[in-house]
Amino acid sequence: MAVLAYSLGKREINHHFTIKNAKLISLVVVILLLVFHTALRYYGGGDSCERLLSTGRYLGENVWQPYGCMMHKYKSIEAKTCLAEKRVAFVGDSRIRQLFYAFIKIIDPEQRGDGNKVDFLWYPEANNSMKERLISWTHVSINWSIKLHSGSSETLQQYKVNLTAIAVHLEKLADHGEVYWVVQEPVNEQVLSENRKMITNKQLELYNDAAVDVLNSSKRNSRSRVKLLAASRQASLETITQSDDGLHLPESTRNVGAMVLMNSLCNKLLRPIDGSCCQTLPPPNLLQKLSACFFVGSAVVFLIFHVLGNNHHRRPGPPDVESLEEKKPATAAAPLGPKAPFQALCRMGIIMSYFYLCDRADVFMKEQKFYTHSTFFIPLIYIFVLGVFYNENSKETKLLNREQTDEWKGWMQLVILIYHISGASAFIPVYMHVRVLVAAYLFQTGYGHFSFFWLKGDFGLYRVCQVLFRLNFLVLVLCVVMDRPYQFYYFVPLVTFWFVVIYSTMAMWPQILQKKANGSGLWHLGVLAKLLGLLLFICIFAFSQGFFERIFSIWPISTLFELNGSIHEWWFRWKLDRFAVIHGMLFAFIYLVLQKRQVLSEGKGEALFSPKISNLLIFLSVVSFITYSIWASSCKTKAECNEMHPYISVVQMLSFILIRNIPGYARSIYSSFFAWFGKISLELFICQYHIWLAADTKGILVLIPGNPSLNIMVSTFIFVCVAHEISLITNDLAQMVIPKDSVALLKRLGAVGLLSLVVQTLFSHMQNFLS
Repeated sequence: MAVLAYSLGKREINHHFTIKNAKLISLVVVILLLVFHTALRYYGGGDSCERLLSTGRYLGENVWQPYGCMMHKYKSIEAKTCLAEKRVAFVGDSRIRQLFYAFIKIIDPEQRGDGNKVDFLWYPEANNSMKERLISWTHVSINWSIKLHSGSSETLQQYKVNLTAIAVHLEKLADHGEVYWVVQEPVNEQVLSENRKMITNKQLELYNDAAVDVLNSSKRNSRSRVKLLAASRQASLETITQSDDGLHLPESTRNVGAMVLMNSLCNKLLRPIDGSCCQTLPPPNLLQKLSACFFVGSAVVFLIFHVLGNNHHRRPGPPDVESLEEKKPATAAAPLGPKAPFQALCRMGIIMSYFYLCDRADVFMKEQKFYTHSTFFIPLIYIFVLGVFYNENSKETKLLNREQTDEWKGWMQLVILIYHISGASAFIPVYMHVRVLVAAYLFQTGYGHFSFFWLKGDFGLYRVCQVLFRLNFLVLVLCVVMDRPYQFYYFVPLVTFWFVVIYSTMAMWPQILQKKANGSGLWHLGVLAKLLGLLLFICIFAFSQGFFERIFSIWPISTLFELNGSIHEWWFRWKLDRFAVIHGMLFAFIYLVLQKRQVLSEGKGEALFSPKISNLLIFLSVVSFITYSIWASSCKTKAECNEMHPYISVVQMLSFILIRNIPGYARSIYSSFFAWFGKISLELFICQYHIWLAADTKGILVLIPGNPSLNIMVSTFIFVCVAHEISLITNDLAQMVIPKDSVALLKRLGAVGLLSLVVQTLFSHMQNFLS
């Protein structure tokens, strides 16, 4: 009965909630969110700079999150660069002096001057002395006014009068710099000393209201040039109980105020990628404008075709990138009509508009990541429960069959997504386990492509172009639309490089295929010799960084591998998983040979090996998992762990394969939930950069402000729908752009190469002209 209910429930869900309906819902949600955020920006009042100064919350101990934007944590060298030409003065009482010291500590942790001009001036009251100082160039304390005059109402009125007089000079100062008024933080009345008992939070609120009224009244029908710094007050509401004397703030709160000030002063100048507060985004460059025109033109052509005649076409089933094997339809698919490419480009243009709005336009908000064990492990448990719920019988029971490899890629990709959004890279044990998952994807790359070439022997140009197009189409479009170098999306260059290496290894003379190897076992030695040569090639590059850099710094390939003018990132990524692909190729070779010799038992319900060998291998696999986890937990630094990773990651991958495939019942089922995500794993990995994460993966996209849980659910829903649609678009365009006829394909490749050269040359000349 339980099984029947489970089956019926799953069928009902799949019947009513199709991917097409989900995409329509996501489109409507995006439009509504766009209207909401536009209205919030222009009618809600306040930009990211005002939100930085006024509101926020603690994500965890000592981690402050401004409302709707990201706050950069400034280092000493950055602060010195920003303030090199500035004169900074703090005017006020002992609380302002604390803020002054916290600010100085950012500039110089050892509090040496080093030429930066930052002063503190003792003016505990808003009176004529302060006014005279402000007249000569121009802040104010409330606590001393309350303390000296016992909180009388007359003093409050006099304070308003004095502040009104001072406000004029503050405004004049703001004409030539930036002036901040620090809103007074609350006190802990219970621990105040006797001579401070008259300072109450009620009194402080009255004085704060007075200051806000006076400074706001000086707007003169325009935005006030004196900025109110209220973020430290917001932070102190949670931390004032930690104050030793009830008046002075704990260090964590002082640091919040100082860092908020630093972000307000420096973000617009230094433009840190993880500091979105107070930053105005640059206008689109020439390539971005041209890409917009291209997509708009495609949409216009599509509409013209649509009006003239509705040409239906059937989309071919998307092949797997690793093998490019398509599921044959029951009937032959009708040829794609002339409007099909423009329809695909129109859909792609709409999606790219969403990418741009999320991460290049100041429309949606962004927030910082903050790691806690619960933010990583709770979603992890949740998705694995879903994965178990959606399980089905496999069509094949072979080792690493298609459904199983899709499942493997799917759950790995979901773990990596959770890892990225939770900021779990800060926790070394999780970081090391995720490194194994990345290596496992490269392992599958080696396994899948080797198997295809070994069994099919198809080394034609059509297949090569199909694989390269499917791997790189989305990334190349994003490079233009998002103005990012190719190497920024590091995983695609990595997989592309290794595909070319695998192809070259297998295609070079002598081409050794299974058909040829069946005739003589000596050909197996030839394959091993090729793999040994590839291993030597890898080792030469790995142990000679200078040689590696010289090779990949040669134009024009340097443009593919450089990031910020250096190939260091490419060297790091390549070296980290340098053996994963050859491990996959070797495993595929051994498996296919054993399969051909019928050494393995791959029937339904049968264990791969004899009971004794199966039990021993499973036991060793479990022990290796536990041993690796213990080792990863004992690592002190990432650098230390990364040195060992290339050599030991293969043990984890083999252990997983054995545990997953030795028992016959385990090979007979798979998770359709994970397999579905596995089919779009590459799109998920790339799309997360801009429409799930934000600020080029440094932060989190905020579509629903004020509700992190709901925001994650909504943004994830849209993100998955977009990734799936891009997968379909890529499949459509691959069928249309890459013809099977070799002559036509060569002509198109020549045209694309020539066009790329012309565009690159024109763009370089224009950049030189503008500079």
